Amino acid sequence: MAVYAIGDVQGCFDELERLLDALHFDAEQDEVWLAGDLVNRGPKSAETLRFAKGLGNRAKVVLGNHDLHLLAQASGGKEYQHRLDTLDSVINAEDSDELLTWLRHQPLFHHDATLQFSMVHAGLPPEWTIDDALARAAEVEAVLQGDDWREFFQHMYGNKPKRWSADLKGWDRLRFITNCFTRLRYCHEDGSLALKFKGAPKDKPAKQKPWFDMPKRATVNDRIVFGHWSQLGTGQYGNVFSLDSGAVWGDHLTAVRIDTHPYQWTTIEADPAGLPAARNKVATKK
Repeated sequence: MAVYAIGDVQGCFDELERLLDALHFDAEQDEVWLAGDLVNRGPKSAETLRFAKGLGNRAKVVLGNHDLHLLAQASGGKEYQHRLDTLDSVINAEDSDELLTWLRHQPLFHHDATLQFSMVHAGLPPEWTIDDALARAAEVEAVLQGDDWREFFQHMYGNKPKRWSADLKGWDRLRFITNCFTRLRYCHEDGSLALKFKGAPKDKPAKQKPWFDMPKRATVNDRIVFGHWSQLGTGQYGNVFSLDSGAVWGDHLTAVRIDTHPYQWTTIEADPAGLPAARNKVATKK
């Protein structure tokens, strides 16, 4: 059995199929980890969800910010719509309820004790251990999977609180946890979240560090795969593995095989002609 971790698909289902073909992925024996943002801005979000759902236990999925954005719109929040969204294929699908229910029941954090690998969409604050991350993820998952899941999205958006405390309660606590798992790139030197800047480390503001470079990070010895950060670039940074290579922008889709060492990286080029976000990117530059 092979285990492949793949970065943000974002509805680029054709690219996902080509990447899995290049890996000779066997759906009967192999396992694929999808590091969040299965949907949005690409043309085939519904197909991507159906495929992942159809793999059953052969797919390990964590939720990303675009996945939550889809659920926010599905909750009735039209104010959450963005001009670049391509979520209608899910929201208007005949099996929409089934797909959205499946998505709501995916975790925010995945840990495989046998492989000694974890997966998150964005990042972890410096204070949390792997056990902390699993416990904090479970708090949000319980709300998303409950009968009152729609209420969560009325409180999810926002950049505060910026600093973890075990004393955080209610929506502030759940918002902080969600921001870590689905939006984090940088921290301030004091360990608080720095959510505004989204660019590459070479351009970062002073006194900010990538979350994985924070001193005394509790998970420094743990192996973690993550997506979310196409401007960082794919590759291994210490014990963390960055997987988002900007497929939806017409760049690449990337996988790393994590059950063998040395780790095997595979990348395929995206087809910009079939990607609305990539075409918009080109048009904006002209």
